[in-house]
Amino acid sequence: MVDAVRHASREEQLALIRAHPDLAGKAARAGAMTASSVAEQSSAGLDRLTGEEYARFERLNAAYREKFGFPFIIAVRRHDKHGILRAFETRLRHGVDDEIQEALSQIADIARLRLEALAAGRPA
Repeated sequence: MVDAVRHASREEQLALIRAHPDLAGKAARAGAMTASSVAEQSSAGLDRLTGEEYARFERLNAAYREKFGFPFIIAVRRHDKHGILRAFETRLRHGVDDEIQEALSQIADIARLRLEALAAGRPA
């Protein structure tokens, strides 16, 4: 999968990136995400944010989408909400090409974690 994504066109890569939901965004609050995404965001505490924390995620999501044209993607199972917020702020300083590569790397990490879970008989 990683090799196929690496050799895909830029538009195909961007379509993959854009298919992901915002972290702690409207889809999460409306229950409109896959079970895997819900479990991942929950594992980082994103389902238990305060009103102020939701507002901060909304501001960062909007700033990130404005700058890059796609959602912020991170393998949330490797982070807590504080680490995710720090990564958000750091990555907002990246250039577009670097951030596309980082998003694709994070997608590969998410896929790897889900496959490992399935192979071990755990929910993905």
